[in-house]
Amino acid sequence: MSNLQFQNDVNLLLAVMPDKIKSQITYSKMEDVIEIVLDIGRRPEIRHADGKIDKLDTGEITIEDIEAVTSKLPEFTTDNRSGIPGTLHRISAIRNRQGKVVGLTCRVGRVVTGTIACIKDFCLMGKSILFLGRPGVGKTTKLREISRLVADELGKRVVVVDTSNEIAGDGDIPHPAIGSARRMQVRQPEFQKDIMIEAVENHTPEVIVVDEIGTEAEAQAARTIAERGVMLIATAHGNTLENLIKNPTLSDLVGGIQSVTLGDDEAKRRASQKTVLEREKQPTFDIVIEIIDRNTLAVYKNTSEAVDYILRGWPIRPEIRKVQQDDNVTADNVKVVAEQINKIETQLLEKPEDTLKFSFSRKEYVESVKPIKKIYLYAVSRTIVEKAIERLDLNAELTRNIDDADLVIAHKNFAKGGAKILSTANEYRLQVFFVKTNSMAQIQKVLKDALCVEDDTHETIHGYYDDAERALDEAKAAINKILAGAKNIELNPQNQQIRKLQHALVEQHNLESRSVGEGKDRHLRIVGGRDFSQDV
Repeated sequence: MSNLQFQNDVNLLLAVMPDKIKSQITYSKMEDVIEIVLDIGRRPEIRHADGKIDKLDTGEITIEDIEAVTSKLPEFTTDNRSGIPGTLHRISAIRNRQGKVVGLTCRVGRVVTGTIACIKDFCLMGKSILFLGRPGVGKTTKLREISRLVADELGKRVVVVDTSNEIAGDGDIPHPAIGSARRMQVRQPEFQKDIMIEAVENHTPEVIVVDEIGTEAEAQAARTIAERGVMLIATAHGNTLENLIKNPTLSDLVGGIQSVTLGDDEAKRRASQKTVLEREKQPTFDIVIEIIDRNTLAVYKNTSEAVDYILRGWPIRPEIRKVQQDDNVTADNVKVVAEQINKIETQLLEKPEDTLKFSFSRKEYVESVKPIKKIYLYAVSRTIVEKAIERLDLNAELTRNIDDADLVIAHKNFAKGGAKILSTANEYRLQVFFVKTNSMAQIQKVLKDALCVEDDTHETIHGYYDDAERALDEAKAAINKILAGAKNIELNPQNQQIRKLQHALVEQHNLESRSVGEGKDRHLRIVGGRDFSQDV
């Protein structure tokens, strides 16, 4: 949104305010304002994006002030929301027991662009995407921008189901922020599920955008839409995927949960109880994105796999994407690399004399446009890490602010003392890697693990979750044999990351495991309690 457009929208909001409030608010003061709060018997409040609250010196709000505002607004819906035609502002009412409006929350609507730059590649895949996040974190803003992106840049038929007119604003004409996407208004919130189905049946959309799926009926409508081959972009109540799985009303969005009773042999093979929770069916949404804050998103690229891992208690980490201030280096740059390389190679074929100038390989070109990984250190030698990054020629740099970090490297001995740092890292879904000593060899090894650098056997150690389930099942079967009296059992060779998962599983059963062998043959040996002294 241009400054002029925003100023016009702000002026329309101020036009419905009482005169004593308008005199104290100017356009320049509204740049970072989130809400204006009016409650009877209290002074007006101006709430800013950074959490600051200003109380205006206008005296207490009276019932006449409230009525002066509501008289200029369209009628409130059953969810006590209204708006200002032609803008994205939302006015929400608080009523007393007799139904009279005694308070207003005036949320300032604004178009923020660039919020989906880091996940643009997912938006272009044609897969259904579900956004999760706490109120006010920017879910609706992202829906609005995705609607415009898919409608204008991809030329798809997009229908926005706008329950509270938050996505495309109030009034009959949709706000320009959604581009050429069409908008279907919902008269009352309880009719949202019906309008969702009506949109599919009547208007042949390729993409449907819905805000705030909150009931079982709406979740079922979403599944119906997805099963008809329509791309669905939506938000739902819940901060994390794990919260959504535990929500009986909305768990169907990610496949639902059912209790399954296993046979004796299967329970032993899994090393689990006979009654377990499993995913019931295919998820409605292919991708789930948790919005941690306005600039940080956690992406589960395969919802089915993520739900299965969470239900089994296996470790899984989402891919962290951050909104970059510099749009020249974002995650979606990598998506166009192949096209750029093919274009270059085509030009070389047309001009063979220039072939020698094409001195870099495909891998080198891809590496050159990857975003730089930012590392936060805790109790680890900064000097040694900087030397290791330089020696290994890694695409990484150190940061002193954990808010900017992509991953954390911490000293294992200080893990307990650094609980606050580690809890912050967990809140931001940052991977944490531990070093045992501040030696160059140990730090180089951890950096290679953290940044998915090829080891001496030229095996890249990322994407290991594809084989993890099979490897863990093998480990569970071996554990059962050990518990039944077997001695040493050696598993099949695995890469380092999968061996770590197997080690953790063995430790849960109070058994001992060791990595043996070299290179590609390195694998786990699991031993029983009676054989520790005999193991070599």
